[in-house]
Amino acid sequence: MTRPMTHTTFAAALAVALGTAALAAPAHAGGSISVTVTPTNADEAQAMRTGLALYSVVNGFTSGSGIRQIGFGNAAGLVQNGSGNVGVVHQQGSGHTGTLSQNGNGNAHGLFQFGNNTDSHVVQNGDGNTGATFVFGF
Repeated sequence: MTRPMTHTTFAAALAVALGTAALAAPAHAGGSISVTVTPTNADEAQAMRTGLALYSVVNGFTSGSGIRQIGFGNAAGLVQNGSGNVGVVHQQGSGHTGTLSQNGNGNAHGLFQFGNNTDSHVVQNGDGNTGATFVFGF
């Protein structure tokens, strides 16, 4: 009877010690949620492309592609290999890192980062792909 009681006592003491250590540790806040939207038919693809083109015009992107940053400590990159691509990187908040790489022709994608401290990298390969990625950091 002594042996099972010793194991139970040891397990209880270990649980209390670990629980106390967890309470003493600082709270870890932060994280992100990401959603990528892709069209399911030609009409949706055209609507998304039109929306990205309008965003580009409103924000003064003369080539149809560009980066817009509102906040501090953001880093963004946009690489396009091919022709007729539309790419948008929008960062609103602080501490974002984001890149969009398009390889092929006629691709369209928008990377939109909000909140703080998100890290997102999108690659489009092929021709005629369309999509948008929304990342929210907290």
